[in-house]
Amino acid sequence: MEKKFRALRNTIVLSAFLLPFNLMAQDEVGGVFKGTPADAGKLAGAYLLPATTGFGLGLNSMWYSSAKAKNFLRFDLRITASGAFVPSKDKTFDVTKLGLTSMAPVAGANVNSPTIAGPEQDGTKMQVGNDPSKQFNLPEGIGVGVVPAPQVQLTMGLPKNIDISVRYTPTIDLSDFGKVDLFGVGAKVEVLPLVLGKTGKMLPFDLAVAFGYTQLKWNIPLEVGQNPDPNQNIDVKLKGVSVDAIISKKLSVFTPFFSLGYNKSNTHIRALGTYSFDDTDPSKTYTNPFEIKNTDVSGAKASLGFQLQLAFFRIYGAYTQAKYSYVNAGIGFGIGN
Repeated sequence: MEKKFRALRNTIVLSAFLLPFNLMAQDEVGGVFKGTPADAGKLAGAYLLPATTGFGLGLNSMWYSSAKAKNFLRFDLRITASGAFVPSKDKTFDVTKLGLTSMAPVAGANVNSPTIAGPEQDGTKMQVGNDPSKQFNLPEGIGVGVVPAPQVQLTMGLPKNIDISVRYTPTIDLSDFGKVDLFGVGAKVEVLPLVLGKTGKMLPFDLAVAFGYTQLKWNIPLEVGQNPDPNQNIDVKLKGVSVDAIISKKLSVFTPFFSLGYNKSNTHIRALGTYSFDDTDPSKTYTNPFEIKNTDVSGAKASLGFQLQLAFFRIYGAYTQAKYSYVNAGIGFGIGN
């Protein structure tokens, strides 16, 4: 059981962080899934919060790099990455505030346990029920407070000063780590030509509004228990939406921009199939034992960035202040403006 849930945790880390971290011990991971399924879901949600929040911000980021829409049938392909900085308050969580019913911290234990982005130290020492033989430590963190996320995007110009963007990853089979796919669509509309017509071209800046939607789906097979249910799996869905107003000014090959907007991201994680959470009583099973639904991000954001265009080659960069502050950087290739 510990081995399979360790694989689950590793998979989420690899997807959200994209780096080969030193991962916590198998027996520590198994501790999260002691007690009741409801408590397992609460602990997993609190522990993974920085990863889902940071990755959700990444899904919503870098849809644009200027307010100027691309000319009709002109396009570019860009590859960028974001890095969200986890604040100190989200590097630990207070286990006494989760509403756990089957377990509690042992007397004298530190109730502030590391999240996935927290320090590499033992988590809170817990006890299931009143049995001192059922004590365990919650997982340690990985000691990294930055959550990277990639974006690969194709943008093409349409008539009427509009461009559209698509983000797409076909279903990828990760073997034991399941299958993952991603789809996103965005649009940007120049406001000045729409409102002022040709007069808008006389103003020394460009103004636009943009929208983006991204959805990531991930299904991870599991084999938990001595006679595992073949339908055991973890189903993960992340959805992100962003709306922005952008102003920019092209200065030869350099275009700085500023934007204000709103972004929201949701995480939905379900453990599907039949499982046993009690090693001493394998006959005690649960079907679809837990579900985590979180709105990880919902609020305003402000970005300052630039685009550097050198013939068909582009360089992008931006800093954004939101629930977590984050940076973006990337390169692109395109034809025309």
